[in-house]
Amino acid sequence: MMGALGAHAGRPTREGRPVFLNNNDGIIICPGNGKITYTGEKTTRDDRTRSPTPAGKHVFIHHRRDTSMKPTIKRAAVRTPDGGEIALYQHDLDFTIKINGADLMLSRHHESELALARLGCAHLAGSTAPRVLIGGLGMGYTLRQTLDMLGADGRVMVGELLGAIVEWNREFLGPLNDYPLLDRRVELRCGNILALIASAKNSFDAILLDVDNGPQAMTDSGNNRLYDYEGIVACRRALNRGGCLAVWSAAPNREFEQLLLSCNFHVRRYRAPLYKGSKSQSRFIWVASEDKSRLPDGGGEPRRPRWKKSKAKRRK
Repeated sequence: MMGALGAHAGRPTREGRPVFLNNNDGIIICPGNGKITYTGEKTTRDDRTRSPTPAGKHVFIHHRRDTSMKPTIKRAAVRTPDGGEIALYQHDLDFTIKINGADLMLSRHHESELALARLGCAHLAGSTAPRVLIGGLGMGYTLRQTLDMLGADGRVMVGELLGAIVEWNREFLGPLNDYPLLDRRVELRCGNILALIASAKNSFDAILLDVDNGPQAMTDSGNNRLYDYEGIVACRRALNRGGCLAVWSAAPNREFEQLLLSCNFHVRRYRAPLYKGSKSQSRFIWVASEDKSRLPDGGGEPRRPRWKKSKAKRRK
């Protein structure tokens, strides 16, 4: 197979006959009209393009760039508050942020970050001058999606613990999301996110948390306080009436669900694909509100535990 971008091959088809092609090169083939869409994602053997084509037309196959020989470059690295290393790597047009050598964020795997904004801000449709707080800048995907959902009068405050993440977004990551930090609706705050939330009262219509790796911290153990009782109560106080708290997590966490319920929230959990089209890999998002009607449709509702009566009480 040809590896250079721009190479193509064709074959004639019979009228009305579907064409099945495996997209192992991360491509979508549009038979007949010559249009080609590049997905940038690997697909499985079962993910195939099926489309009927007119007689005599050709199927054009457009192969993805061959990046196998391109080096992975370590762009920058800093120490975390816990003494670990967080580093930014680039391979061709893709970026990865690693913590102590383990993947923390990948630019190609951002669908769940977009879902965090879509779910957490769904109740703001038609709102006048909504205010949103995003805890954790990441690579800017949640921020960009939030800005796209809000009107011109919306405002977004972004809290980020690590100044290096902000610098990397400005120097390297901005093109991924059309430089969202330059949007006039954005206010950036560097420092402890829990302190920022605790200082606010009835200030935000939505709070979106994507700090560290979710309730189980990887970058800074101090982030655990954001996801304990103290942090969730602070979030509830910082929300306006009818506001929503949305929390991203790399893994399911029933204990955290029960904590949200214990803080007088109505809660729904959602599963979001790791990347668009992913069927086997996913992340988790909880949306919580004191007003159940403000929660997005779908999802699952965690149940409060039913404590069994002790034998002594049953004898009475």
